[in-house]
Amino acid sequence: MNSVSVPRRKDLSRTEASRPVGVALIGSGRMGTYHGATLAQRLPGARLAAVVDPAPGAAEQLAAALGVGSAYTDPTQAFADSGVEAVVIAAPAQFHAELIVAAAGAGRAVFCEKPAALSLADLDRAIDAVRAAGVPLQVGFNRRFAPDWVAARALLDDGTLGTPRLLRSVTRDPGGFDPSRVAPGTIFNETLIHDFDALRFLNPGAEAVEVYAIADALVEPDWRDRGLLDTAVVTVRFDNGAVGVAEACFEAKYGYDVRGEVFGSGGMATMGDGRRTGMMFSGPAGRTVDTARGDQELLAGAYVAELAAFVDAVRGGTPAVVGGEDARAALAIALAAAESVRAGRPVRIAEVDK
Repeated sequence: MNSVSVPRRKDLSRTEASRPVGVALIGSGRMGTYHGATLAQRLPGARLAAVVDPAPGAAEQLAAALGVGSAYTDPTQAFADSGVEAVVIAAPAQFHAELIVAAAGAGRAVFCEKPAALSLADLDRAIDAVRAAGVPLQVGFNRRFAPDWVAARALLDDGTLGTPRLLRSVTRDPGGFDPSRVAPGTIFNETLIHDFDALRFLNPGAEAVEVYAIADALVEPDWRDRGLLDTAVVTVRFDNGAVGVAEACFEAKYGYDVRGEVFGSGGMATMGDGRRTGMMFSGPAGRTVDTARGDQELLAGAYVAELAAFVDAVRGGTPAVVGGEDARAALAIALAAAESVRAGRPVRIAEVDK
């Protein structure tokens, strides 16, 4: 990063309730572009103040498309911008921890896409930085904001579902990925990490104690020897006795598929069926439904709601709804899952969280 003088943070707890929060977007890729459009067009409580991307011309292009005046190649330039109170980090995962630390050091509230870091040591450093700065850190676990999952959690919170016994979370991507660009461990720390957080969300107050994972390259078998894992099933045992199963695959021909289930002593709740609408067509070929093809289509409302919750935390000076400790717990499960595949045995969380 370039050396730029950065002003100290404003008192975020006194942000005027009627004034939109100025947010800098870091990263202008697929997810960054979507978050940028949300901040600029879908969220009245926020104002997209700047776009940051190190690729020449990338920030300028997105800023122009969204009507934003400021575009930078260095994040510290955005941190020094007096119109920026918060940042949304949508850069590649390997840069997340450093960006959180830098943003917190500049006194800016932070929303970071998952995973917040790729190691527990880096994530601990990021958590320490936001605590020292007294700014919110929210992590992009969007399922917590999807209506189905919110409704299921409400049934848990009011006791209707009773004590959780069996949990399930599924992620299947629509395919079309480049195997040469998939780093080892991606299926655990960038895909299934959503499911690990969802299992925790559906088992409130409990923590994972042991993980067993099986994974293989079934979509791209020719890449197996180069470390690719594109299909996985993970069993997670919790300290309250509940057992969760998370599964993922990088290719589903029918489109993006996210589902969940919680079975408790009082009943069962299921979430997500992939439908665009509740309409079903019955014709000569049978019954068909129209399904969502991508994550931004299926979870559009959740993506907006998570940023709305972040903006509310910045404006109100309150803790983020899903913070660094939630990110840490999910990452520990992901690291244990990867180690379980390598070792071919169950791995206790304590083994990776030393």
